[in-house]
Amino acid sequence: MATVPGCDQVYPLLGRAHDSLSLESNHAYNVSFPTYLGTNYDASKTNFSYLIPAPDLSKSSMPVELTISFLSPITPTSTLRQSIPASYMTVHVKGGFNVNVYVDINGQWVSGNRGSRITWELAQQQLGKTDKGLQTWKIRRETELLLSEERDQPEWGTLHFTGPADLPHEAGISGRVRPRFARTGTLQDEIDHDFRGIMEEEPIFAFAKSFQLNSSKTSSDSVMFSFALIQNPVIQFASARGLTFMRPLWASWFSSVEALLDFHYLDYTTAAGLASNYSAQLAIDAHRSGADDYVDIVALTARQVLGGTVFSGTPDDPILFMKEISSDGNTQTIDVIFPSFPFFLYTNPRWLAYLLEPLIEHTLSGQYPNKYAMHDLGTHFPNATGHPDGRDEYMPVEECGNILIMGLALVNSLIYDTSAAAGSVWSSLGSASFDPNPATSAFSLAKLETRDGVFGLDDSWGGSTKGLKQAQKWVTKSYRLWKQWTSYLIEFSLRPHLQLSTDDFAGPLELQTNLALKGILGIKAMSQIAEAIDNKEDVKYYKTISDTYVSKWEEYGISRDGSHAKLAYHWYGSWTTLYNLYADTLLCFHLEGTPLSSSPKNPDLGGTQKPLIPSPSDSEDPQPNKTGFVPRSVYTMQSSWYAAVRQKYGLPLDSRHLYTKSDWEFFAAAVTGASTRAEILGSVARWLNETTTDRPFTDLYETEGSGGWPGAHFMARPVTGGHFAFLTLDKACGGRAREGLAFLEEGEKREEMMDGFDEL
Repeated sequence: MATVPGCDQVYPLLGRAHDSLSLESNHAYNVSFPTYLGTNYDASKTNFSYLIPAPDLSKSSMPVELTISFLSPITPTSTLRQSIPASYMTVHVKGGFNVNVYVDINGQWVSGNRGSRITWELAQQQLGKTDKGLQTWKIRRETELLLSEERDQPEWGTLHFTGPADLPHEAGISGRVRPRFARTGTLQDEIDHDFRGIMEEEPIFAFAKSFQLNSSKTSSDSVMFSFALIQNPVIQFASARGLTFMRPLWASWFSSVEALLDFHYLDYTTAAGLASNYSAQLAIDAHRSGADDYVDIVALTARQVLGGTVFSGTPDDPILFMKEISSDGNTQTIDVIFPSFPFFLYTNPRWLAYLLEPLIEHTLSGQYPNKYAMHDLGTHFPNATGHPDGRDEYMPVEECGNILIMGLALVNSLIYDTSAAAGSVWSSLGSASFDPNPATSAFSLAKLETRDGVFGLDDSWGGSTKGLKQAQKWVTKSYRLWKQWTSYLIEFSLRPHLQLSTDDFAGPLELQTNLALKGILGIKAMSQIAEAIDNKEDVKYYKTISDTYVSKWEEYGISRDGSHAKLAYHWYGSWTTLYNLYADTLLCFHLEGTPLSSSPKNPDLGGTQKPLIPSPSDSEDPQPNKTGFVPRSVYTMQSSWYAAVRQKYGLPLDSRHLYTKSDWEFFAAAVTGASTRAEILGSVARWLNETTTDRPFTDLYETEGSGGWPGAHFMARPVTGGHFAFLTLDKACGGRAREGLAFLEEGEKREEMMDGFDEL
């Protein structure tokens, strides 16, 4: 909140500080509300702006403009910075009269239980090598519950709320501290040491800043604060060496919490610059790929994806953990990583590698008994303790297909010849050196770089010879696991038995068309994973099987009139959003047999191993004139179907309900014609702008009526990374993926011509 010296008005800003103020006029202050100018945001920053009117006796008649700016930097070139669990808040003022600004936090930042007892202290430290200092409120639970959560909030760790050392401060009862600031415009530099419950005479922890602005002309000033939640350990992980308390990744670079806070505070300009570079490029790419609405959607999405993650491990072996927020809290759920992975491919593919690494390590260590890929690494975050009994949620075809598709996507992201062909704009920046030691990680951060005076930057991600070597090193280490998962798909994916797909809220179903396609694409992906290590025998084996399966899939899964894909092979009259078709294009399978293909149509694969289902000839492609992997007719058919069944707020998931998943909408729309894609995008934007769902971006909502939740309240989930599906596809296949879908535009033109003839 803010006050103006010599004036009895107090102006609430963000939050609910005015709940502690009396609205009656018989006090030494009067509550007034400033003019709200609105919000602007990008992928890393959100600004709230207000106008505070000039007091009657002010020399300036112009209002003061006050902006509260929050920055959680997304820095694709610096994993070090991305690993820091801290954000900035800056208050900017501009005008011609003085203003006092008040900021506080309470104990709800450190516990989801309002009855929890908390402790606090104020610490002082010097700011780097300057003559300035910092002061930090440190708040935590009196009795921490290590590696536990309540209402999706961690119950361990210390919140650090930091500001300049010369600011007035105070810790005390909210009902006393806030009204006193409203009367006096300042704080008492006092600390209430009566530790108690979060809402027991609510203790708050405040700073205030008096801005002395020039009354003869417009001047400006600002003050910056930082927020950091420090936890150590951040997670427990059933690693190859056993159950391990995992340190935060940042702890490998900073000797103490104070050193981290010092670096973070002084690094604002650099971090803001890196984040601004990302946001600007994202806006350019999103506008080119979609429209202004798409720029807003991906900007809203980016921080939400990373908000569900925590960096751990060491620079020699970094790993990234992800929480399935708000649905069931699982750790490292493969079918949550999968919908989010377009974000990581676009932003920094190495972070996708770090997400897959704990799943691979755990499974290779023999701690998971099943032959298919596990659903998750732990029932509830932050406990990645595995499922040694093998009784995790049963989605075998789903998870095998997901991880194989992501595995090949990761390999492909490493292999490019020029920076323009890289899947991420930032991949080619940095050193091209490669560590051939098989005992080390293929994606180590042991040698951070300094470029253009900026410390702590990653080396390049793949490219040229380095990329192929990295891919081979990574695949070789876990190759038997990729083969194991593929073997399961060979046996069970063509006709999936009764099981769940990732859309588990819809219930189990046998012979799911979309699920079967994912499994078949996983087998196809394995043929190219094998190609990365030049295993010609396996390439031929998996390619032949996948080619045979996809032909049978088309026979089983398409409606009798050829107008759409069925929800299940045996469910006539049903239909489904075929979002798994996205992987066919992302992995460049659709380019096979076209001039855009980067490899010959019929390479000499060699080898003598017989495929599971023999091809017409051991030396010939079973479909020598085939274009693409999944037939083009499936693309054109689905594009037309989506246009026909789209509802007010989007494309329903399937024929059973009117609800949808926004991540799958973008997967599906990415591989449709331009007009269908624009219609679906516009429907999602309309849902965002019109409906009353006011919580963090949900991915599950109704496409008609109020656009609300269909029972389950999914929110803040990292699966929204699927909204980046357009962007990732634009850069896939060396930038040729979208060009390979040009036939969809030709199909739409033909439909328009036929519609014109009908009108005549």
